[in-house]
Amino acid sequence: MLSTDYVNTIPPELEPSFPGDERIERRIRAYIRWNAAVMVHRAQRPGVGVGGHISTYASAASLYEVGFNHFFLGHDAEGGGDQIFFQGHASPGIYARAFLEGRLSEDQLDGFRQELSHRGPGGGLPSYPHPRLMPDFWEFPTVSMGLGPLNAIYQARFNRYLHDRGIKDTSRQRVWAFLGDGEMDEPESLGAIGVAAREGLDNLTFVVNCNLQRLDGPVRGNGKIIQELESFFRGAGWNVIKVIWGREWDPLLAADTDGALLGLMNAVPDGDFQTYKAESGSFVREHFFGRDPRTRKLVGHLTDQEIWGLKRGGHDYRKLYTAYKAATEHTGAPTVILAKTIKGWTLGSHFEGRNSTHQMKKLTPADLKGFRDRLYLDIPDSALDENLPPYYWPRNSIEKEYLHERRRALGGYLPARTVRGTPLVLPGDPAYAVARRGSGRQQVATTMAFVRLLKDLMKDQEIGHRFVPIIPDEARTFGLDALFATKKIYSPHGQTYLSVDRDQMLSYQEDAAGVLLHEGITEAGSTASWTAAGTSYATHGEPMIPIYVCYSMFGFQRTGDGLWAAGDQMTRGFLIGATAGRTTLNGEGLQHQDGHSLRLASANPACIAYDAAYAFELGHIVKDALRRMYGHRRDGESPDVFYYLTVYNEPIAQPPQPDDVDVEGILAGMHRYSPASHGAGPRAQILASGIAVQWALRAQQLLHEDWGEPADVWSVTSWTQLRRDALAVDEWNLTHPGEPRRIPYVTRRLNQAPGPVVAVSDWMRAVPDQIARFVPGDWSSLGTDGFGLSDTRPALRRHFAVDAQSIVHRVLHQLASRGEVAESTPAKAAAAYRLDEVCRAQ
Repeated sequence: MLSTDYVNTIPPELEPSFPGDERIERRIRAYIRWNAAVMVHRAQRPGVGVGGHISTYASAASLYEVGFNHFFLGHDAEGGGDQIFFQGHASPGIYARAFLEGRLSEDQLDGFRQELSHRGPGGGLPSYPHPRLMPDFWEFPTVSMGLGPLNAIYQARFNRYLHDRGIKDTSRQRVWAFLGDGEMDEPESLGAIGVAAREGLDNLTFVVNCNLQRLDGPVRGNGKIIQELESFFRGAGWNVIKVIWGREWDPLLAADTDGALLGLMNAVPDGDFQTYKAESGSFVREHFFGRDPRTRKLVGHLTDQEIWGLKRGGHDYRKLYTAYKAATEHTGAPTVILAKTIKGWTLGSHFEGRNSTHQMKKLTPADLKGFRDRLYLDIPDSALDENLPPYYWPRNSIEKEYLHERRRALGGYLPARTVRGTPLVLPGDPAYAVARRGSGRQQVATTMAFVRLLKDLMKDQEIGHRFVPIIPDEARTFGLDALFATKKIYSPHGQTYLSVDRDQMLSYQEDAAGVLLHEGITEAGSTASWTAAGTSYATHGEPMIPIYVCYSMFGFQRTGDGLWAAGDQMTRGFLIGATAGRTTLNGEGLQHQDGHSLRLASANPACIAYDAAYAFELGHIVKDALRRMYGHRRDGESPDVFYYLTVYNEPIAQPPQPDDVDVEGILAGMHRYSPASHGAGPRAQILASGIAVQWALRAQQLLHEDWGEPADVWSVTSWTQLRRDALAVDEWNLTHPGEPRRIPYVTRRLNQAPGPVVAVSDWMRAVPDQIARFVPGDWSSLGTDGFGLSDTRPALRRHFAVDAQSIVHRVLHQLASRGEVAESTPAKAAAAYRLDEVCRAQ
């Protein structure tokens, strides 16, 4: 274990002088502590009872305040502001500080966790840091534990990327991530610390609030979490600063000439340290110092009260200032500060160090009085209402002026989210020519069609430099290796080795000013990198266009939580689900074959998902997406969305764009690609998406040639967009009973289309079934439900009953049920096509 003794990393003799007024800052902390706790307490008043957390901020108040008063740069600072990932459960304290600053009102604090019922939508405050819910305040969503540290690392890395590419000078900006020691058990928390060290991200500081407690009990009751984390970070190459003991311990450690006290500190487990702070000074004397006669003698001159007053380092302002200053001055590696605190500190004996403290949301009358007295607040007993104790802030005080002066000196108030800038000048139609003209005699998969389009867009003089391709390895699978030599792979160290493929046209080339972010085999890291790039329009005033290309199976399924947070953070950009489809990535088998990511994507309100069949469809979708996210949006449109485009690895002849292309339909979600040939008899409607359009076209041909039945084929570019439109229309009709009824787009397009509707895709049936109730007439769907298998594409499609012959069978079955063909016809088709014989599939 790469750990040092259980003492502060920086000895007292190396501590710098403290530049502020500690008395005033202590009073400011007292006001914030009180108001944070009272806000949560008042949220439990009768008829509300919406919960909240008091104890996390109580343990972390000093960690934040030393930053707010001396280190955190606001957005108006020269060189730009810092990016701060606030620990989610500490949000009451951040709201309480904003109240002191005059940025939030008492009424807003009383709307904590009541975003609808308190003064209407937007009148209250969200529970945790949620930029989408409070877009002028919060910058980073952090309460899904583990995502904060991961995203902070890639935010710091993206800051360097912008700087190294010459897009923005970020050299004075720092990323701070405030984390809990229990949170560090999440794989995402420690999974990328090697990236930060490897890339020398000395613009990054982790502050881990080591209050030794999880939500239910001790983090390491039988061990020492600070020592464990020190080993992890030091081994990964980080600069580690431990802040364990407050200044009151300094004389004792200086007098510990034989190392007895140090030995106790090293040996006692966290479970005991937690217990000590839930007991008393006499208990600590007996059970800690009393373990060794030498240490008992060491504190013989101290009263029990003085022993009880031996603070932990995370509550000592001077110790924390020393650590923060050292972190900001360290070069060559990121820094982690491990600060030991007490959960629920200052809240009283019912809260401090108790296993249940995380769930405690309300103070008793006795707790309120004790808390007030401990903070030395001038609040009379008569004002301490059991349900609505008052907020406290001396309006015209020296503390108020000091608080504002410190933030003015550091560049403005935080947290704050600012979106500046004008719409980008976007490429015109010529940039999309490669998508419109088709592939001629060459067969091209939609994955490669997208890459060709991307390469042309990256040549654009106005926005070409803003594209940020992101790859979690396997660039060659997606055709992105074509960018290796021309755009190069970003590495802050450049390329210091001789590449084995240097003589090849598509050689692997790294460069300090490279464009591609090649993240290695980490979808979680790639998602974090994509989020940092996709929010650069807000964090840096530089709109970047991230293109994250991954196996579609490992997008929403593997990193759905990160993508949900990206939606909260209002990330803009493209997520490309390559090698999509349950049967299209045929040989890879169960773990790789994706037949459900579109269903998962449909659950993310910020995600606009398309399943294009052809390059020309992709061209119109990408062009419109760029307009909405980066150009001039239409009335009612929000730019704060991201696009999920599923593309396939099966080469097909890409047709040129039809002369009468239905652009409105492509963007709305469906267009009639191949009308039936005119003829007598019933007509069916086949709705297909992505690669399944090829099967539908073959089925259309077989229906006509073998059974004399005409059918239209529709390319459904987005099942989800059709459903969202229909739901919006449904809601409008419900709430506007006196107005003419609106008709969903899908209903309107199929109203005049005769015959039954059969939907087919390379996705589970739940994907097309999203629109079933809005389709007039008879509906049935085919899909690839179940786990994937390794085999040929024809065999897989026959197995899942989605191939052309299976589509024909389903159409004939629907026609037979309507009495429009003989009842025996479907059975004849099944026999003719040998549908029960997978080996016969072609």
